[in-house]
Amino acid sequence: MNRTLALLVIVCAAAFGCSQGTSTTQPSSLSAVSHSGSAGGASSATVTPQGSSNGVAGSMAAYYDDELFTINFKELPPGGEAANLAHNGSINTIYRSDGCMPNGKMFVSVLDAIQGDGFNPLWREVQVVFKTAPCQQYKSDTAILAAAAAHAISLQPTNELYRCSVIGKK
Repeated sequence: MNRTLALLVIVCAAAFGCSQGTSTTQPSSLSAVSHSGSAGGASSATVTPQGSSNGVAGSMAAYYDDELFTINFKELPPGGEAANLAHNGSINTIYRSDGCMPNGKMFVSVLDAIQGDGFNPLWREVQVVFKTAPCQQYKSDTAILAAAAAHAISLQPTNELYRCSVIGKK
């Protein structure tokens, strides 16, 4: 087992209660499963790995301040989402855009924090909905917030909450 993967398994098991049977193979393909969102017509999606989403199987790419990182991503169960949203004031944001396919590829999620920058392992999904701006890949929360302030996009918080950890740079 390579060193990075071994560290990930140990951190995951200790901090997030992942199973000891975590796979040491490459992450499986991720697919987006859309479901209806708010009355405004936006939809939100859950990234669902094929097979178990524990350990490396829940890995995906995400941007933070114009750099691409690998994160481990798993949705909390509905009761856990509601309880944390009601009582945890330090949840981070993960920006996603299910309706946008820049250059024919899925929109890569954007994070508002990583370890050492106000990081909490819980992230609330906020959907980026393109209004006047063309569908495009943003690479930082600063760019997303500037586009929202300019009314080019709207930001629609969901009730989806994920346990995420930043594994490292891509």
